Amino acid sequence: MENNVRPASMERITTKALADKFIAEQIAEVKAQVGNKKVLLALSGGVDSSVVAALLIKAIGKQLVCVHVNHGLMRKNESENVVEVFQNQLDANLVYVDATDRFLDLLAGVSDPEQKRKIIGKEFINVFADEARKLEGVEFLAQGTIYPDILESIKQAEGKKAVKSHHNVGGLPEDLQFALVEPLKLLFKDEVRVVGEALGLPHAMVYRQPFPGPGLGVRCLGAITRDRLTALREADAILRDEFDKCGLAEKVWQYFVIIPDVKSVGVKDDSRYEGWPAIIRAVNTMDAMTATIEEIPYAVLHKITQRIVTEVEGINRVLYDLTPKPTGTIEWE
Repeated sequence: MENNVRPASMERITTKALADKFIAEQIAEVKAQVGNKKVLLALSGGVDSSVVAALLIKAIGKQLVCVHVNHGLMRKNESENVVEVFQNQLDANLVYVDATDRFLDLLAGVSDPEQKRKIIGKEFINVFADEARKLEGVEFLAQGTIYPDILESIKQAEGKKAVKSHHNVGGLPEDLQFALVEPLKLLFKDEVRVVGEALGLPHAMVYRQPFPGPGLGVRCLGAITRDRLTALREADAILRDEFDKCGLAEKVWQYFVIIPDVKSVGVKDDSRYEGWPAIIRAVNTMDAMTATIEEIPYAVLHKITQRIVTEVEGINRVLYDLTPKPTGTIEWE
């Protein structure tokens, strides 16, 4: 446990000089830990895994094997963009795995959010194990774990109930065959971004919107069905498109759509139409431990609503979540 506790004396990383110092320390630690062995990295394309990838490339170069798993719970065109950026532009040693059916079959009928997270986390490890068997000298698994993941997953000494487990913390199996490499595990999200810029990553990549490891699996509330998952992906793409158009994409820290497993009565083509509600959430935060709600102009909300109920099959209402953190977590599950 003590290796997962941030020392009170640890200075917050707010400048390039502090980030450079952190990077040099982590490169030395990774080299000492890994030696000449290979490391598998779960590369989602998000901020955390991208920063880990850049740091590990500096530390061990081609010993790093980046694995992008498409679990079928990605946002629209997400996996395609990851391949384009990391394989085609950054020339990373990238392995692409389409495991959509594998994940969705395991998740069929599972409604409990903690069970979903653990299934996704365990299956990620299984996929990595399959890929590792194709390689020689792989003994380590790198992860983009950051400090809020740990804080929200472990039960604290005073016995408080964990907020939730993260797939990269609470979902790992006890018989894990890899030693973990987690160079960012004591950093908050804002510190990760400072480190990413110090590593020379593009600004757009460093400030990319956070995306949970379980992906749309924790935004398709309850038991996941393929039709509701498709509706969620399309509605989320519309939200992101409209935020881009009106300038909110750079202003809001995280914004996304949630679709619960509930239907209400509506009207479409002069007939009764039962559909799901699409719930919009848009929050701002510095460290992901607290969050405030972004005030979206009504004109923008109306445009998003009109597009979603018109363009997305199965959705007949659009709602806006006004709950800050606390009391609500950023994600619903």
